[in-house]
Amino acid sequence: MSEPTAMSEQTLLSLRVLARLLDYPTAELQDAAPEMIEIIVAERRLPAAQRRALIDWCQRTQHANLLDIQAEYVGLFDRGKATALLLFEHVHGESRDRGQAMVDLLAEYEAAGFVLDARELPDYLPVFLEYLSTQSEAQVGRWLGEIRHILALLAARLEEREADHALVPTALLGLIGAEEDIQAHRPKVKEEEPDHTAEALDAVWEEEAVRFSAESDEDCALQSAEGRRRAERKNEVASQTVRIMPAPNATSAAIER
Repeated sequence: MSEPTAMSEQTLLSLRVLARLLDYPTAELQDAAPEMIEIIVAERRLPAAQRRALIDWCQRTQHANLLDIQAEYVGLFDRGKATALLLFEHVHGESRDRGQAMVDLLAEYEAAGFVLDARELPDYLPVFLEYLSTQSEAQVGRWLGEIRHILALLAARLEEREADHALVPTALLGLIGAEEDIQAHRPKVKEEEPDHTAEALDAVWEEEAVRFSAESDEDCALQSAEGRRRAERKNEVASQTVRIMPAPNATSAAIER
């Protein structure tokens, strides 16, 4: 992996902690909770309220029944796509553009000397955060600016599910001073039909019959319209590079436990 430059080691470690908090929970994660708490406490770039919430979550994870939090994780991320941790799922869906976007992201990884584990897709958010933890502050700011709309939407949807995991995209937005972005998505998210219920999953299964060709001119038109709709939705969000928020002046890195 490439060496980070011009960015505090503490912030790099914080990105890795946030990545781990989005992973499938294991006994190893529970054992690592005290170390993760120490890193979060020392991360001065995050607002105090966000650090406190992350610390509380780590403590709950450490003492929780492992089977319970594993079942919660599966229900949250393995049912439906609204809370997917695959970044491009929220932008490209199943279109061809997603494949090209992943090829481009892989090229970024390779150029930076970041070796990807073959078990995960390149746009899996924990993997992406691991990559960012090897990069300079300017690169981290550029990438978080690029995906801030995805993070805000994901945070709003996880909030609606009352999931602690909403704290991760919220913290990432906090690093660039963009927590307020979430508010713009909350009203729409409240009106969304849940896609993780048994009924919704059955409906998706019935609708996703594999089709290798259009059967009529009308089908072709519908497929083209869907392609245009996805392209228009993608172009609605302008690329936006931002800076990582500076750490406030403070004489102590500790926060009240």
